[in-house]
Amino acid sequence: MKKSLLASVVLASTLSLSGCGYNNLQAQDEQINASWSEVVNQYQRRADLVPNLVATVERYATHEQEVFTQVANARAKVGSVQLTPEALNDPQAMANYQAAQGEMTSALSRLMMVSENYPQLKADAAFQDLQAQLEGTENRITVARNRYIEDVKTYNTTVRQFPTNLTAKVFGMDTKANFSVENEQAISTAPKVEFGNKEQK
Repeated sequence: MKKSLLASVVLASTLSLSGCGYNNLQAQDEQINASWSEVVNQYQRRADLVPNLVATVERYATHEQEVFTQVANARAKVGSVQLTPEALNDPQAMANYQAAQGEMTSALSRLMMVSENYPQLKADAAFQDLQAQLEGTENRITVARNRYIEDVKTYNTTVRQFPTNLTAKVFGMDTKANFSVENEQAISTAPKVEFGNKEQK
């Protein structure tokens, strides 16, 4: 009798949690964590390319020390600003992470612009391979970021909507910080890495 009553209570509780959106919130939270892991993986892939890229450019462009220093500083900053899944609801932490990655993007753009002044560097097979890897990685970063942005939007909407907002409050589930995008159109198109403007005079 007691076992039957206990089973009924457990079943009712389970159905109640499912009906109030608890299971959905948990599933969406797990999806966000998975999407974030992919974002981090792709940014790390880019950071891992930097030493070989700098070494290759440096063989031909020894006078570009300022650019090399900027890249080294940006890579060091990226390495020091880590964002765990537990901190994803902190807007300031997200802003710091995004700023560090933005500096890395800018520094790499300046490094790649250097190649325009060194024809032998542009013809180097190792450089061409790294160039292709970097472009592919930038595209994968864009895809991973877009997926994360959409997953966070879905989760935040669920957290705010009635009646799941009540469930979220009860279980301490709050909205999560997202990437800020100055140009909304930019998140739907993977940018092509620019290695210098050939039209410049």
